[in-house]
Amino acid sequence: MKAHIVPSNTRGTWKLRYLENGVRREKQVGTFRDWPTKADAEKANAHLLDLYNKNVVEVPTVEALVERYRVEAMPERKSTRRGYETWIRNYILPRWGTLKLTDLKADPVEVWLKELPLASKTKRNIKGILAILWTFGMKKEFVPLGRNPMDLVTIRKQRGEKRRLPMKDLTVEQFQALLTALESNPELQTMVIVTLKSGLRISETRGLQWKDIDWFAKTVTLERGVVKQDVDDVKTEDSARTMPLADDVIIALTQWKQVSEFTRPEDWIFASPWKLGRQPVSYSWIWYGVSMAGRAAGIGHLSSHAFRNAFRTWLDANGNTPGVQQKMMRHADIRTTMNHYGTALKADMRRASNSLPQVSAGFKAS
Repeated sequence: MKAHIVPSNTRGTWKLRYLENGVRREKQVGTFRDWPTKADAEKANAHLLDLYNKNVVEVPTVEALVERYRVEAMPERKSTRRGYETWIRNYILPRWGTLKLTDLKADPVEVWLKELPLASKTKRNIKGILAILWTFGMKKEFVPLGRNPMDLVTIRKQRGEKRRLPMKDLTVEQFQALLTALESNPELQTMVIVTLKSGLRISETRGLQWKDIDWFAKTVTLERGVVKQDVDDVKTEDSARTMPLADDVIIALTQWKQVSEFTRPEDWIFASPWKLGRQPVSYSWIWYGVSMAGRAAGIGHLSSHAFRNAFRTWLDANGNTPGVQQKMMRHADIRTTMNHYGTALKADMRRASNSLPQVSAGFKAS
């Protein structure tokens, strides 16, 4: 807010309104008798206006802030940028682009989000981008430092909205049935083994090259991921690690390399024959193959992310400590490992229940 002169009609005085350390203040600078018009008052107090406006930064529009954010702070990972741009271009700029950042207040934003015909998860994503823009504005001192107003926005699940289904888990028996259903597709079968037994994201599995495998140390170095055929860094800094490979994964990779057309160090391990090995197989090809095999194995609908979820479940079922599970999942925060991945399999829950001290009810006959 720039310093400016305003009239106080009830008292017949002129007031100077200005910001001081982010707080709006005002003080009397004269009367109507001294300066009959606002122009007279501004002219007489020009030295004060200049003093208080000297260090005032003009609050940018949301559109101008977004342009600067894109240049200075937008995440470099292509898939992340793509997601951010989706919310910015389709929702945030059409509604808020021409308004100043300070117009992004909690109550109007909450009302706007409530009226959008979108799922709660999508609304939370949009709210998250707005919060990031507000934080960026504070960092650049366009607005005073303080609590981010987007923290006050509440998003409630709307009546009739479907509950998010829990991620499907796999038992060992189901996994074996799935591999049997994939016997006619050795490339996808090997992908499934590597993904589940190593806990990789499907983008990381697609990004593997033969040079990433250390056959003697039985490890894999994770350096890249492939999303929508864009080669990029792995998702987070904690994801870029050298991880151990189980013996059966080494065996599966060895067998696949013996029949693969593309085996040079720089070749994709799971190269697309339709692209002559220049690209890894597409996600749509993986999704279709896994879905069909899941139905054939009697599992039903199955997504590739179920393998990473099952990986954490199996780690837990085999007694690995939470710290080991976090390292194997390559999460920066152990709460992500514990709260968002894996469930207890029914057989393990029954064994846990039976492992408790035996008790019996001593009812007396009446």
